Amino acid sequence: MTKKPAPMPVSTGYWLLKSEPDVFSWDMLKARGAKGEPWTGVRNYLARNNMRAMRLGDLAFFYHSNIGKEIVGVARVSALAHPDPEDTTGTWECVDVIAVRDLPRPVTLVEVKAHKKLAKMSLVTSMRLSVQPVTKAEWNEVCRMGGLDPGKLAGGQR
Repeated sequence: MTKKPAPMPVSTGYWLLKSEPDVFSWDMLKARGAKGEPWTGVRNYLARNNMRAMRLGDLAFFYHSNIGKEIVGVARVSALAHPDPEDTTGTWECVDVIAVRDLPRPVTLVEVKAHKKLAKMSLVTSMRLSVQPVTKAEWNEVCRMGGLDPGKLAGGQR
């Protein structure tokens, strides 16, 4: 019996990208301006496949992991999955992202975990995954918690 490959993820239009702020922070992404930054260094197959599913214009929360443990901003996918320039094996890919705006009030991991509407969010259930899908309902709720009107952001689910 042959094993079937796992189905590829489908874009929800919304994502969460995790980064250690002492390695690459939200402020560093904002400083890149319209040029943006390749989201390099991802070495997990599910996270890579999530990037393969991303579409141009999809939106992503920028989450500071380890230090801060909070969602601090919104980024936009500006280039589809392509070979990670830091990978010499040809196995790994990345997307490019640009900063869109700060969350007026960062949303902490503690707040996300305490919120019943976010109990199934990947940030709660798959905490170690560095590139995670976010549902439209989760996106709207986190935006609301962070003081941001999701309807005023271009991109994402249409």
